[in-house]
Amino acid sequence: MKTCLVTTLCRAAIPVMLAASMLDTAALAGELAGATLPDTLKSGEMTLKLNGLGLRKKSMFKVYVGGLYLESPSKDAGAILATDQAKAIRMHFLRDLTKAQLVEAFQGGFEANAKDKSGPKAAFDKMLALVPDVKEGDTLTYTYLPGKGTTMQVGNKELGVFEGKGFCDAFLSIFLGPKPPSEDLKKGMLGM
Repeated sequence: MKTCLVTTLCRAAIPVMLAASMLDTAALAGELAGATLPDTLKSGEMTLKLNGLGLRKKSMFKVYVGGLYLESPSKDAGAILATDQAKAIRMHFLRDLTKAQLVEAFQGGFEANAKDKSGPKAAFDKMLALVPDVKEGDTLTYTYLPGKGTTMQVGNKELGVFEGKGFCDAFLSIFLGPKPPSEDLKKGMLGM
């Protein structure tokens, strides 16, 4: 009788433990405005951790959730830009955008924030030529690896690689520089 009761209790506990472990796994992912970004990004041998999420709004419209991934968490935008470590930005779109809309936003951010505009300008123009139209739910990911450069992906498809830390600095400064698309987006990505 005692063995039967223990077996019944164990069988009842297993689904509860499984459900709890699934909740723990889901809680590890970053979630904001209905978008879920993974808690880590793998690039080659490197695993980057989600530093923070921010929401880009324009007027009253939610445009995208931006996630910043780093080797080690940091709230210091200047230090993040200065370090020559792997880092990534993932944009999860909450609405459809045309290539022209994205190019205009990237160009404005580049002009407002990039300290060195001449060095990475050619690579930046090449990147703008490759920017696609995006649909609600699409992701654009820019991953920098020292010695390799910055890889641009839409979903899991690689669109191009841009050499040099200068390009990475210029691109990340769009989000982390003195004039980001919004202060809420920057603060969120910095985990503040």
